[in-house]
Amino acid sequence: MRAVAAEGRGQPAWRLIAGVCAAQMIGHVSAYAVPALLPLLMRAWGLSGGEAGFLAGIYYGGYTLTVPFLVSLTDRIDPRRIYLLSTALTGLACLGLALLADGLWSAALFWGLAGAGFAGCYMPGLRVLTDATTGRTRSRAVAFYTSCLGVGSSLSFLAAAGIAAWLGWRWAFAAGALGALLGVIMAASIMPPRSAPATAPRPWRSFLDPRPALRNRAAMAYTIGYTVHSWELFTLRAWSVAFLTAMAPPALAAHPLLGPVAVTALMGFCTMPASVAGNELCLRFGRRRIITAVMAGSIVMALLTATLGTASYLAAALLVLLYCLVVYGDSSALTAGAVGNARPGEAGASMAVHSTLGFAGGFLGPFAFGAILDAAGGGRLAWALAFAHLAVLMVLGPLALNRWRAPDLEGDGSGRRAGDGPQ
Repeated sequence: MRAVAAEGRGQPAWRLIAGVCAAQMIGHVSAYAVPALLPLLMRAWGLSGGEAGFLAGIYYGGYTLTVPFLVSLTDRIDPRRIYLLSTALTGLACLGLALLADGLWSAALFWGLAGAGFAGCYMPGLRVLTDATTGRTRSRAVAFYTSCLGVGSSLSFLAAAGIAAWLGWRWAFAAGALGALLGVIMAASIMPPRSAPATAPRPWRSFLDPRPALRNRAAMAYTIGYTVHSWELFTLRAWSVAFLTAMAPPALAAHPLLGPVAVTALMGFCTMPASVAGNELCLRFGRRRIITAVMAGSIVMALLTATLGTASYLAAALLVLLYCLVVYGDSSALTAGAVGNARPGEAGASMAVHSTLGFAGGFLGPFAFGAILDAAGGGRLAWALAFAHLAVLMVLGPLALNRWRAPDLEGDGSGRRAGDGPQ
């Protein structure tokens, strides 16, 4: 990676990228605590499939409600400040879960607040990196940063499940609060204060107006793709432990190396090579072409999981791992495409729209999956139908990218051609 100096402190780009990624993973080690503990919480509180999906998805509901404001603010306020305060909010929410949660609604309140805290960290942290890098280095920074979300999810699954088995589920959330405190300290030490933006941001009276970003069809094509991608991705992450638990024989249900939690954690460690490789393929062969191919692969994997994944635990585990590799192949590529096509002065607004719509999918997907399980009466057929709905939904991604001819970025393999897409 080319060593581009990061603004404010002059450190090489790789050092800033590594530090921000580490702070993100540690500060939000709680991010997948609820999915990791979902079978336990369903039994403890008597939750139905729809209620469990609502609880898992409310994290992204809290994210969706707050991200337009918090990310748009990065056009006016140093994203470093937003990041630090939001990580602290996540820590307080985890503390509330550890001390006060006693059922669906109290847990949903605190878990939604944790999602709101994540809203002020994920895209503002990305804004810190994109402000400090350019060209291919920026694209690669986005790839590494977004792929660390998957690695962090594995750490979250392992930490939550391990601590809950040892000390109880409340201590798993207490550990998340401690991680948030460490994340604040790390981010404060590595993130440079932002100098004055090169382009004047929009006036205060219009900084929450999403219409200019929505009219940017080049960026919106990637955002629509990201929305269905997030619906699929966060559904897979939210329900993997429960799905594998339902397919597992009793001897494997709690196995430390072969059980559902271990397989789901392994999924996250697969995400970095998949996400980084997907972005590198975009740089070599063109962004729209690679994303379209990856989404076609996702449709195939959803159908295979629906038809073959319910046959045995081994089939379910292998297919979920392969599915995760495919899903993450376009994760960073979509975000880089949206960020790279933002107009001057509208980067924060474009990132806010991108993140809002994407994580709205992350909220609705787990709930829809659980509702299908309830409507189909549970059992293997219900799981098959729930996975099949992901295949149907994913068709929208390639349609949007190719209908609006989403342009490649500077440095992508096919290059940006004049007139390739509306700006």
